[in-house]
Amino acid sequence: MRGIQITEAVYSKGVLKPVDPLELRETERVRLIVQQLDEVSATDREAAFRRLVERGDRMNFYSQGPLPTRDELHDRS
Repeated sequence: MRGIQITEAVYSKGVLKPVDPLELRETERVRLIVQQLDEVSATDREAAFRRLVERGDRMNFYSQGPLPTRDELHDRS
């Protein structure tokens, strides 16, 4: 396969080690774009969820008409 290959790699002792095999010729030059894949901690996830809920609570969504029925919400045709 020529072109773009996307995989993850582990950085260890100054060397990037791909998780999956790469289809490259020996000594072939490539361009790397490094994007860190840090795990999100449970604390970060909980804080983000709290912020989402707080922002949702501050929004005002009001309908002036009747609420749609279940069948109207889930068009089954």
